[in-house]
Amino acid sequence: MAVHLGRPPRTRTGLAPGRREGVPVTDLPLPYTDEAHQQAAQWLTEEAYLLDRQRYAQWLERMTDDVRYIMPVRVTTARSAGFDTLAGMSHFDEDLFSLRKRVARFETEHAWTEDPPSRLRHFVSNVRTFAGDAPGELRVESYVLVFRSRGDVREGQFLPAGRDDTLRREGGGLKLARRVIEVDESVLRMQNLGIFL
Repeated sequence: MAVHLGRPPRTRTGLAPGRREGVPVTDLPLPYTDEAHQQAAQWLTEEAYLLDRQRYAQWLERMTDDVRYIMPVRVTTARSAGFDTLAGMSHFDEDLFSLRKRVARFETEHAWTEDPPSRLRHFVSNVRTFAGDAPGELRVESYVLVFRSRGDVREGQFLPAGRDDTLRREGGGLKLARRVIEVDESVLRMQNLGIFL
């Protein structure tokens, strides 16, 4: 039996990442005991493991061929403005080709932002799973807090964000078809974005 936690309809794009602007989100999450939710939560946990250990080739195997990986630019606006991301502006908007290029660059001598490599921890929480827009798809909301440490002198850095994922069943498992990442800072304090969220 699904438990409704009183989530009101949402129309601000910042509260419903990856959704069309102005379209209210009123669907209820799957129960935590639902097998699909448990599979999605396990998928995110295993993904965090791969990212923390920088096993990016294995991480790429978990993507669909038509994956979109987007982090829009956040802005601070009045509540009445009805938006808190800039249309058409993003820190990155990747497909599988560009994700592969980013990963391949880590193996070269020119990956200065990650040589020496960062020490990473992805803390994933607040996972909520919904029926997807198409058969075989799940929409999964989660929070992620990334801790990053580089070198011996600079203090560690944190980057909190919300993620709205579309997971699609392919080849007997789940793969990431779309991720929209909404960081909680309009001015990023992290030194660079040479990592994956």
